[in-house]
Amino acid sequence: MTVKERITALRERMKEKKIDAYLVPTDDFHASEYVGEYFKCRKYITGFTGSAGTAVIMQDMAGLWTDGRYFIQAAAQLEGTGVDLFKMGEPGVPTIHQFLEEKLGEGMCLGFDGRTISAKEASELSEALGKKGASLSVDYDLVGEVWEDRPALSCEPVMELDVKWAGESRADKCAKIRKAMEEKGADAFVLTSLDDIAWLLNIRGGDVHCCPVVLSYLVMTQKEIKLFANEKAFPAEVLDALAKDGVTLLPYDSIYEYVKTFAKDMKVLLCKQKANSRLVSNIPAEVEILDEENLTLLPKAIKNPVEVENERIAHIRDGVALTKFIYWLKKNVGKIPMTELSAEEKLYSFRAQQENFIDNSFDPIISYGVHAAINHYSATPETDIPIEPRSFLLADTGGNYYEGTTDTTRTIVMGPVTDEQKKFFTAVLRGMLNLGNAKFRYGCTGVNLDCLARGPLWELGKDFNHGTGHGVGYLLNVHEGPNSVRWKVVPGNNAVLEEGMITSDEPGYYVEDGFGIRHENMIVCKKAEKTEYGQFMCFEFLTMVPFDLDAVVPEQMTAHERELLNNYHAQVYEKISPYLDEDEKAWLKEATRAI
Repeated sequence: MTVKERITALRERMKEKKIDAYLVPTDDFHASEYVGEYFKCRKYITGFTGSAGTAVIMQDMAGLWTDGRYFIQAAAQLEGTGVDLFKMGEPGVPTIHQFLEEKLGEGMCLGFDGRTISAKEASELSEALGKKGASLSVDYDLVGEVWEDRPALSCEPVMELDVKWAGESRADKCAKIRKAMEEKGADAFVLTSLDDIAWLLNIRGGDVHCCPVVLSYLVMTQKEIKLFANEKAFPAEVLDALAKDGVTLLPYDSIYEYVKTFAKDMKVLLCKQKANSRLVSNIPAEVEILDEENLTLLPKAIKNPVEVENERIAHIRDGVALTKFIYWLKKNVGKIPMTELSAEEKLYSFRAQQENFIDNSFDPIISYGVHAAINHYSATPETDIPIEPRSFLLADTGGNYYEGTTDTTRTIVMGPVTDEQKKFFTAVLRGMLNLGNAKFRYGCTGVNLDCLARGPLWELGKDFNHGTGHGVGYLLNVHEGPNSVRWKVVPGNNAVLEEGMITSDEPGYYVEDGFGIRHENMIVCKKAEKTEYGQFMCFEFLTMVPFDLDAVVPEQMTAHERELLNNYHAQVYEKISPYLDEDEKAWLKEATRAI
């Protein structure tokens, strides 16, 4: 069926259920950023393939809300579908809630699958629409009803992550969480976010593309841990190891009935922003819910010393692969056929040669020329274009290794570029270097530091429409809170920067139908000196990949910025060159020369 036919079929179901507006988020049942194929209802109903967006379907309109990363992509993919694009954050564009409050009145009904909307959002919608006399219908997966040949729920094999990678045993992690529960006065802790469960139990899977997580829910008390997942995914040795640490496995869907059995005098800690509304509504009304951030959130984000050291190793392995890739591109462009997709395959082959490589940490963004202006473009057979000996190639890619997760962006000069392109290339690089070399008092968040990365662009009256940095998981989600770098406060994603937190540093600049530039390194937060003013903090670059000096304008940089770049490039050469052949090593020597 075409998108128009799918929406027509959905509208028929809505009529049958007396639903006036149907909300289709990107989420799975676990508030995941990226979701398995089974859960891609929004993609199915609108045709938009980006990782963030929400659809609203009514009888007389269909709309898609997405953010600045996807404006260009969404406009192209929605053309001719009858789905209107609502550019989130732009002047005059209502939020989804504002839109629904305006459109739904007395006696009308908003529908959604309650497993895909958080308890927090469902409560907000219920309150706002209740004032208008509108109601909610949360029990129907209407997109699922019209989805022909819907993929099955994933059931990929589960593995145990050895302590030499995790740095801390499952038993020790659970003991710490139980202590935190005791301090909060919680009798039970309900955990629904997949990366938190994988981190806590030291297990990894493959139920979300590029995210090594396991479809599951978890309930912890002081005496037991119940894991709700598909037993078929667990090898016998993993089940035995879990059982030794007091973990009992129950069927995945049985969580919804299990929470109904909570004793009425219990206090249950969960995060309503993460737990889905159907699960929370199944908890008896008499149970006291402690609505707080997941107790695993900060411990997961603050990497322990073993994890940090492993990440240094992962980034050297990844740096070798990326350096070989950049050398290959520059040596061969214009001499052999290459396209975005063939370059993507070549980079994967370089990563696959590295010890302990598992898979990509997200779908690679290899975007050439005008495609680089699309923040999160991913080449398809339909959009794939040749890479020619001119302009920029933007490569935003990452790998999952047993030693951790990487995420690196380099903008590579494929041939002649304009003075304007060089000016912005250098401005973005200056911002990346200045943020990565920041020193600041403990207590700062990414909001305090964001202007260091945007400053060189702001001086030119320019900016970019995405966050400057996000937290990164350890062999987990490539995007992980609560640490971030951005100029606007986002509730729940603006944590104080702690020693051990790993964050991306990735300013950019984009010209629609022209070119795109982004430079991205991973940075780990460390303690600097302590003075009478308190503890000072700094960052260490983890990423070890050269920046393309062919587009750097040294005169545009301060002496200090040139020194920062030269020092960084000296580190890259020292750490990466031992793993290169003689031709690659000679090229890297020149590519990391002092300016």
